[in-house]
Amino acid sequence: MIVTEILGNMYDDEAAVAYEGRHRERVVLPSADLAKRILRARTDHGTEIGIRLPAGSPDLRDGDILAVEPGNVIVVAVEPSDVLVIAPRTIGEALFTAHSLGNRHLQAQFFGAGSGYGESEVMVCQYDHTVQDFLDRHGVPYSREERVMAVPFRHAEHTH
Repeated sequence: MIVTEILGNMYDDEAAVAYEGRHRERVVLPSADLAKRILRARTDHGTEIGIRLPAGSPDLRDGDILAVEPGNVIVVAVEPSDVLVIAPRTIGEALFTAHSLGNRHLQAQFFGAGSGYGESEVMVCQYDHTVQDFLDRHGVPYSREERVMAVPFRHAEHTH
């Protein structure tokens, strides 16, 4: 089976209702594969699928519907990523931390209070032992967690 379009997302109310009661077959992907346009994968039931999305398609997301069969839906499930959830206490600490991590060209994602990361605003980056050491040395609060990241971490383009 070759998938050439995303048919919806199970987390959207409309799709959730439309496919309610159907069995979900999952294609488990690491976060890094979400930005790829061409993939070969196998579902948790052994079905082989090819994904060939046209240029300009959005990145894959957790819950994306790849195929619909009688009584069955094939859905993307993203593997949890090993991340550091950084929760600076002050704006100064946040700016210092973001600037320091930016100098390492490490991509971070930012989440507001009440976003599923607790009641504080946080910065999330992929786990790296040198970043953990930096946070420890500077006393910046963080936790190391396994999280499903809705948006893949990408290498940031830059010039000097």
